[in-house]
Amino acid sequence: MIYKCANCGLAGCYPKDFTRLAEICPTKDEEVQGSLAEKYEEPENHMLAKNAALVEAEGYGQQTRILEIINFANKCGYKKLGLAFCLGLRYEAMQTAKILEAHGFEVLTVNCKNGGFYKAGVGIAKEQTVFNDAEEVMCNPIGQAEIFNKEKTDFNIILGLCVGHDSLFFKYSKAPVTVFAAKDRVTGHNPLAAIYLSKIYYKDKLFPKK
Repeated sequence: MIYKCANCGLAGCYPKDFTRLAEICPTKDEEVQGSLAEKYEEPENHMLAKNAALVEAEGYGQQTRILEIINFANKCGYKKLGLAFCLGLRYEAMQTAKILEAHGFEVLTVNCKNGGFYKAGVGIAKEQTVFNDAEEVMCNPIGQAEIFNKEKTDFNIILGLCVGHDSLFFKYSKAPVTVFAAKDRVTGHNPLAAIYLSKIYYKDKLFPKK
């Protein structure tokens, strides 16, 4: 099946009106949907889903994302938080940690360059580095995740990890993860700006001419 929810104008799944479902619709996928009720009843899944819904309702249009993260962590009973951040966002990480600590959390912060591994170790040539430096240090998201795993954080937060590096962090983190901010150097870490401008300033870049 090739699902196209982004192109669907029916949205019979919300509000729930199954008479308005598209012909090809994930809501009709009984193999998947039929087993989900049991998954949402699993203790951790139930807690995460319930508290996420409560935070959504309580903060809808009122709370910034950092406040929603704080609210969510409190509802889940999390005390020890891991903040995995990009070294280029050190100031933002410092301020974020201070805010979280002001709300009573224990906060571990680990930057992306921990370990000091050279990019050459994963097959990157000097001319392929950002600054044409054979000893350029690579990001180490596996290290970030494993340090948090070792320290048994309850909940981890990503702040500005690069595309792909965030994928590795998600893969190795044992604790649940949320994203505070996504990396986008061009738009001041507001990736949707490119989407909002996709019919104007970014049109040629986002929609290459065939």
